[in-house]
Amino acid sequence: MEPELNYISRIKGLISIPSSNKGIFVTLFFTIFATVTGVGIVVPLLPVYASSLGADGIYVGLIFGSFSFSRTLLLPYFGRLSDRKGRKPFIIAGLVGYTLVSLSFLLTESVSSLIVIRTLQGIASAMVMPVVQAYVGEITPEGMEGYSMSLFNLSLFASLSLGPIMGGAINDFWSLDAAFICMGLLSLAGLILSFVYLPSIDCEYIKHRDTSSIPWSLLIKDMQLMGLFIYRFGYTGCIGIIWCFMPIFAQNRLPALSGSAVGVLVTIGVFVSGLLQLPMGYLADRINRRIMVIAGGVICALSMFMIFKSNSYPHLMLSVAIFGIGGGISMPPLMALTLIKGKEHCAMGSVMAIITVAHSLGMMAGSMGAGVAMDYFSLDSIFPCGTALMTVGVIMFAGTSVGQQK
Repeated sequence: MEPELNYISRIKGLISIPSSNKGIFVTLFFTIFATVTGVGIVVPLLPVYASSLGADGIYVGLIFGSFSFSRTLLLPYFGRLSDRKGRKPFIIAGLVGYTLVSLSFLLTESVSSLIVIRTLQGIASAMVMPVVQAYVGEITPEGMEGYSMSLFNLSLFASLSLGPIMGGAINDFWSLDAAFICMGLLSLAGLILSFVYLPSIDCEYIKHRDTSSIPWSLLIKDMQLMGLFIYRFGYTGCIGIIWCFMPIFAQNRLPALSGSAVGVLVTIGVFVSGLLQLPMGYLADRINRRIMVIAGGVICALSMFMIFKSNSYPHLMLSVAIFGIGGGISMPPLMALTLIKGKEHCAMGSVMAIITVAHSLGMMAGSMGAGVAMDYFSLDSIFPCGTALMTVGVIMFAGTSVGQQK
């Protein structure tokens, strides 16, 4: 009975973060869930809204690109500043920004205003995302990095899956303004919870605050961290390819495919990855994380080539689901290794910001690079390019992670 009891106690220990930090973790979890869901509610409706204001294609691109540009530009700044000044002020400021942006959507009457609003929303996102990730890293006990980050990832994947569905339903049953109000209410709920339940700055877990920050040059020279960066860039680049070009590719191969069927293709990978977060996070704390990341990356690379070879809807759906499996296997250990790097450098905010920059750049590079490949080569060349991108990410990670903590 002794081994069985020991096993059960280990499971119970993994079910939750230690009780002293439980309220903090739940607040952070909901904050990310609320903000990403809120953005997800609105993003699919923005092209239609922009068109109703007279925007042509290039302005729709600017509306989306302005968010990514301001977010990517400021992620390192806010991540590093939170290492020195504390996490709570940036989380609160970012959530205030999200709430005000939601109200601004209701008042805007021009395309240029939409671009400004999306730029401000990107700034708010840069305040929230890496800082919340850093906070999660600070309160994670040693040996639970994989499970803790998988719980955090679960909030992301769940909100990415739920947001667009909610946005469509709210718009159908009520109106576009109701979707903006819903985004604002979710952000406001996250703001209230963070204000009430996150402890004051003096009670945070940040070490070495108000001391000299580690130079960016030293972080960039950390080859293991750069391997994590390149892998995340390649993985997210493949997601950008799937999200942006799967509808075109699928309808080109299967002209009779319905819009809802295409929607399933785009989202099934996220859904499958979300389902795997907790079990893979549990596993990442027990076996070699490096091997898990490499295995997941190989699966992602193969799945991109499978998409290219697909000639039927079931095959396409299976291929994207396999991509989700690869992401589900690799992301918890990858983020656990990132968390360990943050603790190693005593710069959790800076390290999380670097990985989040990789995410943003990967999404932009994947979608834009695939567009160039389609224009200069062919639509069929897009997904093999994704295979190549993911393969480079796996090779760079494997080469730089030798000797990294398991």
